Amino acid sequence: MNPGTGEVQDPGEKRNIRLVLAYDGTEFSGWQRQDGKRTVQGILESALERLHKQKVALAGSGRTDAGVHAAGQVAHFYTHIRTIPSERFVPALNRLLPQDVRVLAARETCFDFHARFDAKARTYRYYLICGRPGLPQELRYAYQVWRHPRIDRLNSYAQLFRGELDCSLFAQARDPSISKNRYLFGACFFIQGNRVVFEITANAFLWKMIRSIVGTLLRSEEQGLSAADFKAILNSKDRSLVGPTIPPQGLFLWNIAY
Repeated sequence: MNPGTGEVQDPGEKRNIRLVLAYDGTEFSGWQRQDGKRTVQGILESALERLHKQKVALAGSGRTDAGVHAAGQVAHFYTHIRTIPSERFVPALNRLLPQDVRVLAARETCFDFHARFDAKARTYRYYLICGRPGLPQELRYAYQVWRHPRIDRLNSYAQLFRGELDCSLFAQARDPSISKNRYLFGACFFIQGNRVVFEITANAFLWKMIRSIVGTLLRSEEQGLSAADFKAILNSKDRSLVGPTIPPQGLFLWNIAY
């Protein structure tokens, strides 16, 4: 299937190349191509067009928002070039890309592989700087919290994000998803060096859902709520009980499982 048109092509004519990508989302208006805006998909498709001397559509595993980063985004494209071994697309594309987008790996995959529709789980991480001033270069990639939250209390809430859940509580008003149910594989907080990390894995996420969850977790911990209190919020369907949707710079698309 062509990722741009949905048309099935002749496997004998083209190869399907799977990429693993990392990018700094600070200067991008998100993943998805948009006229007149700098996007990750748009930049990559421009590089592919220069390499192929014709337009090439690229499909990603998911759409990250403006300011959101990636360490393990997966994408794929079809190529008619047969003289380049798949792994050589890494240096070939990186030479054509700006420094804030990198191709980490490339390999040929089965012709019907689709980066988005074949994904079974998506893992995101949100980085927090807690109780200390963040360095300027850190603040592009983490959110400043001016206190030390209790990790044990945060994890007592996080463990409730498991199984199939109605996530409409954390949905933005303009989210286009018909169903707001998502399957959550788990969530937790942990300390990594001098930062606190929130990690969450699900089959898919709603628009700005993770940032809304983290804002609600932090506010609930600051208010000293029990795990039972937090569960009551989850079951309430009352959007007024949800905390702020925190900024995007601490959020990373970390890994895609197939």
